[in-house]
Amino acid sequence: MSRALTLKQNTEFHRAYGKGKVKASPRLVTYAVRGRGPGCRIGITAAKKLGSAVERNRCRRIIRAAFSSVYPFCSGNWDIVFVARFKTKQLKSCDLVPVMQKHLTELGVIRGNAGADLK
Repeated sequence: MSRALTLKQNTEFHRAYGKGKVKASPRLVTYAVRGRGPGCRIGITAAKKLGSAVERNRCRRIIRAAFSSVYPFCSGNWDIVFVARFKTKQLKSCDLVPVMQKHLTELGVIRGNAGADLK
């Protein structure tokens, strides 16, 4: 499995927030915008209100692990930003995969039934 590239610049995140489409649930918020470079790039944010650095890093690890199982089904060039919510830290990555797959399908990152194997 090849790893997805990551968003690092603040302007890249703000571009996704401002121009991207958004899907939200109590567990995760997903922003997606057409990318300028090749392949899918992701960014993960976790606000300080989620808790200590240990808890925020756990949320990032959970989201990254869930995305690793969804990544092979992504098509096209997309910049995706995932925002952790309070319920994210109580989940396991396998619990977050269906939510992430639903968001990405509705946003058009995953085409048709390509992600049906994940359920």
